Amino acid sequence: MTPKELSADILIVGGGLGGVAAALGALRNGRSVILTEEFDWLGGQLTSQAVPPDEHSWVEQFGVTRTYRQLRNGIRQFYRDNYPLTAASRAWGDLNPGAGFVSRLCAEPRVGVAVINAMLMPYIGGGRLTLLQPYRPVAAEVAGDTVRSVTLRHRDTGAEMTASAPYVIDATELGDLLPMTGTEYVTGFESRSETGEPSAPETAQPDNVQAVSVCFAIDHVDGDHTIDKPANYDFWRQYQPSFWGGPLLGFKGPNPRTLEITERSFTPNPDDDPLLVDADQRRNPGDGNLWTFRRIAASRNFVPGAYVSDVCLVNWPMIDYMEGSIIDVSEEEKARHLAGAAALSYSVLYWLQTEAPRVDGGTGFPGLRLRGDVTGTDHGLAMAPYIRESRRIRAVTTIVEQDVSMAIHGNALSRQYRDSVGIGMYRIDLHPSTGGDNYVDVESAPFEIPLGALLPQRVKNLLPASKNIGTTHITNGCYRLHPVEWNIGEVAGLLAAHCLNNGLTPHQVQENDAQLETFQTRLHGEGIEIHWPDVRGY
Repeated sequence: MTPKELSADILIVGGGLGGVAAALGALRNGRSVILTEEFDWLGGQLTSQAVPPDEHSWVEQFGVTRTYRQLRNGIRQFYRDNYPLTAASRAWGDLNPGAGFVSRLCAEPRVGVAVINAMLMPYIGGGRLTLLQPYRPVAAEVAGDTVRSVTLRHRDTGAEMTASAPYVIDATELGDLLPMTGTEYVTGFESRSETGEPSAPETAQPDNVQAVSVCFAIDHVDGDHTIDKPANYDFWRQYQPSFWGGPLLGFKGPNPRTLEITERSFTPNPDDDPLLVDADQRRNPGDGNLWTFRRIAASRNFVPGAYVSDVCLVNWPMIDYMEGSIIDVSEEEKARHLAGAAALSYSVLYWLQTEAPRVDGGTGFPGLRLRGDVTGTDHGLAMAPYIRESRRIRAVTTIVEQDVSMAIHGNALSRQYRDSVGIGMYRIDLHPSTGGDNYVDVESAPFEIPLGALLPQRVKNLLPASKNIGTTHITNGCYRLHPVEWNIGEVAGLLAAHCLNNGLTPHQVQENDAQLETFQTRLHGEGIEIHWPDVRGY
């Protein structure tokens, strides 16, 4: 049977935050879009991966795009419209539904899905957005330096279709289109001789990438909700990285910023006042108490009886899977490692339920209950693995540690680019890696996103829109977070539409000062900030 063929002005493969933002940018500018996603929820790290947004300290005032702010405002409004909030929480301007310390907007992932779907719905109804779920890319047709089409396969049925467009945007979590299209790319650690980065190793380590994690949600209620002992629990129970200071399944571990061994606490349902939570990474990384660190529903935000418990999102150091990379390996090996990451998460839950030390001197929290209904799955874990690191294009501009590190820039802004198309801020936050490396955590200056980092050196019509831009392993650590991915994706969609509307190529826009200024002016009109005000890093 001949595969079904579809076409549009712009094909976006991957429906995470970058893909959604790319679609919105292109659609606002009159272009037709095909958007694909392999999981049941759009939104990537915010939703199917179940990770509350990692954001900088000024997010409520500036430093994100207009549409990212619409997403955040929409999530808060969804709670006000549909949830039984207390009067005080309903009146809280910067409502934090989970009162988690990692972010000023910790929320249930399903709410993010609802708001994203609402943002896209008018374009689906208007016939300009074709949404394909659950489809993943399996092949591409390329002619010279141009991508002609991508073959997509239905996750469940195996049915295939071909989608073509003048511009193709890779918004997949792992940069899957790069090898399929022959686009030059990098993986893992670059060498210090190549990048000059102080934190890079002497020799390149392409298979050494950050750990993946399979997150899950839990609450704590009456009764015994202990899961069956995982088959490989004994393996994970004795597992101890050389730099960990104890077993991985434990409350001790390295402090990411100092690497000193610290002990975290775990207190289910502390009955704290959510309005007093100060989620500011400048003052406190927030991970001292694991329960409140990424809490996504604080019961005291809701009227009595609405929530019998807080809901806590487990994305903690102990679920980081370091046993192997899922990039550029066989499908069998990738599946084995993803199954291993899920098994580690189940083992962490079982350890919490049966062996974790309590403050009263006892062990285990059998009242912990897995909340797969919150993450949208029957198996109880997040719908998709949390991906921190992708293949990265060989770009016109490569962002290196020296461009953003406060050790180099001091307490000031990072390198400023003539072709800036956005801004972001986060510490260089690299988790332990498959090569056995400890955290790399470096103070960052507020940074810009150069357009050249979104342009492959050779391929003309493929644009990255996620963690696959021209960063290094090191700088990926601060360019991979939610608002930056959204900014990158939105610019990719706007750039493709701009080029189609004006008969230009992306490289012509970046190279020519007049064309670049025109595009940057367009970005300003779209609510995208390209330079920081006078703020300082942390």
